[in-house]
Amino acid sequence: MEEEEPLLTSSIKRGSGDYGSQDNGQHDQPEEEESRRLSYSATDDSFRVHEDADADLYIQQAVVFIEDAIQYRSINHRVDSGSLRLYRWYYSKICQWGLGFTIAVVLALAFIETPSSLTYTSDIRFKPKPWEPPCGLTEGIEMVCLCIFILDFTVKSYLIGWEEFRMNKWLIGYIVVIAASVIDWMLSVSMVCNENLRVRRLIRPFFLLQNSSLMKKTLKCIKRTLPEIASVILLLALHLCLFTMIGMLIFSKSDDPKKNGEWETYFKNLPKSLSSLLVLLTTANNPDVMIPAYSLNRGYSIFFILFSVFGTYLLMNLMTAIIYNQFRGYLLMSVQTSIIRRRLGIRAAFEVLCCPGRGHTSTQSEGHVERVAVNMFLQVLGRVHMKSHCRQAIIKAAQQFPDGFINGEAFQRLFIELDKDFMKEHPPKPEYSSPVLQHIQYMYSHFYIVVLGNVVALANVICICTVLVLNSEKSASEKNNFYMEILNCIFILYYLIEMLLKIVAFGWRGYLSYRNNIFDGFFTVLLLTIQIAILITYSIPNKDVDPVPGRVMPLWEMVRLVNMLIVFRFLRIIPEIKLMAVVASTLVDLVKNLRAFAGILLVVYYVFAVLGIWLFQGAITPPSNMSLISNSSIENKTDGPFSMDCGTFEQLEYWPNNFDDFASSLVLLYNIMVVNNWHVFTDAYTRYTTEWSLVYFVAWWLTSSVMWVNLFVALILENFTYKWDRSNALSVEDVERIAYQSTVQLIFRYD
Repeated sequence: MEEEEPLLTSSIKRGSGDYGSQDNGQHDQPEEEESRRLSYSATDDSFRVHEDADADLYIQQAVVFIEDAIQYRSINHRVDSGSLRLYRWYYSKICQWGLGFTIAVVLALAFIETPSSLTYTSDIRFKPKPWEPPCGLTEGIEMVCLCIFILDFTVKSYLIGWEEFRMNKWLIGYIVVIAASVIDWMLSVSMVCNENLRVRRLIRPFFLLQNSSLMKKTLKCIKRTLPEIASVILLLALHLCLFTMIGMLIFSKSDDPKKNGEWETYFKNLPKSLSSLLVLLTTANNPDVMIPAYSLNRGYSIFFILFSVFGTYLLMNLMTAIIYNQFRGYLLMSVQTSIIRRRLGIRAAFEVLCCPGRGHTSTQSEGHVERVAVNMFLQVLGRVHMKSHCRQAIIKAAQQFPDGFINGEAFQRLFIELDKDFMKEHPPKPEYSSPVLQHIQYMYSHFYIVVLGNVVALANVICICTVLVLNSEKSASEKNNFYMEILNCIFILYYLIEMLLKIVAFGWRGYLSYRNNIFDGFFTVLLLTIQIAILITYSIPNKDVDPVPGRVMPLWEMVRLVNMLIVFRFLRIIPEIKLMAVVASTLVDLVKNLRAFAGILLVVYYVFAVLGIWLFQGAITPPSNMSLISNSSIENKTDGPFSMDCGTFEQLEYWPNNFDDFASSLVLLYNIMVVNNWHVFTDAYTRYTTEWSLVYFVAWWLTSSVMWVNLFVALILENFTYKWDRSNALSVEDVERIAYQSTVQLIFRYD
């Protein structure tokens, strides 16, 4: 169930049916179970009732173990009949979706709570007073969510038992976070929502982390990668400090004021020098930082070039390589654990189905082979929640056993189907007796029709772009849309004919079985509908009259916009070009496997946004008289932190970027993560608050831009390398390795 749980700590107790249970209250159950069996042996009917009850329990256990294997869950949980029903209910889609919705609601409260983000703009110059929820509204919603979390914790703790609970750090942290949230909630209510800080806002992301095994797995990999990352960061710090000292020596204050431009702007003191070179490490202030010195002597450029070469191009890329290597190693270790979990779950299901009298011959001679009857296995598989195509493939494979029994090794092999991609089978083409229809079917089933469609789509896009370029500098009254209307009608007519003939060639079901056809057909119908509306409204186009003068969105412009979407038809050519196909499949897999990384980044964003609000809410204030900003007589520098120097926060009008509410905090953090002009924000907040504010922004830069972005690059490299290896000719050993790695890739699609 959880990442830190041991894979298997208990033995198989066939007699008791208590496989994997760790509850102290169950230790005496085997004796009680045995006594019950003896009491039922009075008559054959009573014994049969007991045997049927045992058989149903074994089947129920096997069903749950197989579901655990499918989802890579631990099998260390209660396995009595009532607990298994509760376990399956807890992991049902409706419960998990409900829990996920509750987590989303409690996280979204930050947008409504004070300071509220419910304004149309975050610009502090024009921002109206936001709507603030009355005291008790968000608190009531939050308490409902906390009650659901308490119920979730109670069910989880009961299902795994006390022994497993004591070893599960995430569950212990879960109850601590819930308790802290409840206490902070009570303080808020007692203070009538007038408290300055809500500590529970900072710890809310824990609910998201603890509910996702993928995030915990990824977080564990990141934690184990941190020592290697820290070593490179230490090298970066030494590099930065060394060049800072050299820079302060080279660009020291001169007796000639004309030569003090570099010193005055970037190397006036130690904090200024450090921050200037730190920003240069991200290239955000290049080449601005060296212009004052470079204008005096071109030799000064050597200092800045050497700093960038060693810092930006060597150490930063070395960090990417180290993160990729170390993270990939720990990732594979975690993946191996998940694979073992799957095999243990399947083996556990096999064992409980191999009980005496169930699933194999009752002869218990020494050295006999344990087997499971195919009909019993099919009965179990029918109750397992799994993908339909996997179920059908496993059933088909199980029915191939001639003697009607499956041994342990074959039982494991059956579930290899779980890792195979689903290959959709298209319906058979209709059979026509007419030679004309047969000829149409042959033509429009051919690949060259797809090529022709792409060529026509290209011509369509070129025509639209040509008209847009020719009319780009014309006013609405000067534009002549007649020829564009005619071209639209021609292209729409071709798309319509192509769609109808493809329906004839493939049939309705066959046509709709291809996603490309659904896409093309949808936009063809949409284009046709708009064009018919144009003809009904404005009749036949006239080249001397603009049929739609003065309208904001003329219908013909809607046709052109929809026509532009036809460019996506070119996505069909991707599988035909090897390198493009590898890149495209890498992007698709990246999106599928990105949930854990995106979730952790969301947690980091959330925490830093809350901290930013606590530290900097209301720190930046616009000047009292905004008309002075546009006054040409304004001084370059004014009293206080306000500055209109070129490139400053005020001159660039970055006023919407602030920490005055949660939504604007997220946008500001994103702008800093991109690192372009991030020094503008750090400069503004050091002027409006203190120089210690730089610690917050540097911490965010290290966490987001250095740590997470490099992890993201590592994930891209891993996916691309895997796809590229598969696309080339491989030996038998490589094929086997790729088959294993396929399982590795699929693990990160389950949660």
